[in-house]
Amino acid sequence: MTRFILYCFLFLVSLVLSFTAHDSTVGDLANGAVISLAIPVVDGLIANRTNMRHLWYSVRYASKDVRISAAYLFRIKINGKYLLVPGRRFPQLQPVGGVYKVSSSGRSFLSSIDAQDDSLIPFDDQSSNDLRIRVKGSKVPIFYAWFDSRTGREDSPWREFHEELISTEILPADAFPFIFQDYVKREVDPIRYSEHAQCLEILIADVYELLPTVDQEAALRQLVHADTPDVAWVTEETIRRRGVLPDGTVLNVAQHARRII
Repeated sequence: MTRFILYCFLFLVSLVLSFTAHDSTVGDLANGAVISLAIPVVDGLIANRTNMRHLWYSVRYASKDVRISAAYLFRIKINGKYLLVPGRRFPQLQPVGGVYKVSSSGRSFLSSIDAQDDSLIPFDDQSSNDLRIRVKGSKVPIFYAWFDSRTGREDSPWREFHEELISTEILPADAFPFIFQDYVKREVDPIRYSEHAQCLEILIADVYELLPTVDQEAALRQLVHADTPDVAWVTEETIRRRGVLPDGTVLNVAQHARRII
């Protein structure tokens, strides 16, 4: 990001000089610099589009409250179907995963930017230290830079996997003493007004794909054939259609389940 800012600065200076000194050696050099810097500037704009967007938010919504919720989700796929579980707070089917937790140092940072605990979700032992907060729009870029640094916050998807599938005995603990996963992507939704939160909102979601061992895949395949209400295996089409099945049956599939596709 620092290098990109430097490129932008040099590009703007060169652009100004190319117009103000166009009939001189300086102007010729400036024209060359503009051409040379155009590609890294455009490339930087694309690579840093999320950061640029947040900088814009910090200006446009500087004094407004912005709710930020940051979570991680698991893509667990067997035979072309995705694993969903019932939500613990809302009656819906959703991917395994949940909101990131913050450590004491993370709480200190959030306090330093005057972040407030989110009031949309009841504050209890389960939601304690969840990374659901409200900050002023002017603090959004600072928050995102901290979040992206991974300092002071949860940096592994293991906890929610264990809580939702292992401690519930949906999957056997002896087959899952550990897991491997690939980081797939991060989705940062554009800011929008949330009717539920009654304020502006930004949702951040990291998606991981489970890479099961041979024994773990065998356990998952057994779960596919198990008659249990604890999980659901659904197709991509079902997720995209929010649970509407061809026979007219409707499963209440959470909207954010689309992120794992």
